[in-house]
Amino acid sequence: MDWDLFWTSLGPIALGGLTGTIPLALSSFAVGLVIALFVALARISGIKILSALARFYISVIRGTPLLVQLFVIFYGLPSIGIVLDPWPSAIIAFSLNVGGYAAEVIRAAILSVPQGQWEAGYMVGMSRSVSLRRIILPQAARVSVPPLSNTFISLVKDTSLASLILVTELFREAQQVAAFSQQFMLLFLEAALVYWVICLVLSTVQSRVEKRLDRYVAH
Repeated sequence: MDWDLFWTSLGPIALGGLTGTIPLALSSFAVGLVIALFVALARISGIKILSALARFYISVIRGTPLLVQLFVIFYGLPSIGIVLDPWPSAIIAFSLNVGGYAAEVIRAAILSVPQGQWEAGYMVGMSRSVSLRRIILPQAARVSVPPLSNTFISLVKDTSLASLILVTELFREAQQVAAFSQQFMLLFLEAALVYWVICLVLSTVQSRVEKRLDRYVAH
């Protein structure tokens, strides 16, 4: 193993994670959560057309590969006159993907809140929307933290696909160094190591957040 290459390339690859992978994942996850919330609410609403559209969206997202979604947005949209740069293309694709998966998590979390909580809100004069915002969603948020955290960790790894549309992030940095040095095994293993470290840190943060939230859950 070429240890000199390992240490000299570690900085650029790690920097690609800090300036590319993490911001891309955070931006996509934040937008995806907003999409997921609206889709989940549409899914459980009594409006049939909204519920049907939400189910269709979730079905398409969960039934097609993320790579295909990414290629449709970056390579497919230009054929109908919509040209996007690599970075916004990646954010749109990842956000839509997160929205499709997280919507079902949020929907299940909302439905897990006892019906009595809704009734308690109505008894003190709250409307359905106010009850949802002040009573239901805070409780659902605690339930949804573990699966949503896992979704975010998966997203961090999935951002490696953005290298295929020329987004400069962790894996693309590794590809560039590997192409120059021809040390593909070394550089790709190094990229895997950096991803692993990032995911370990995120898993630790997830565990601490879950323990903190668990204090407010009655047993």
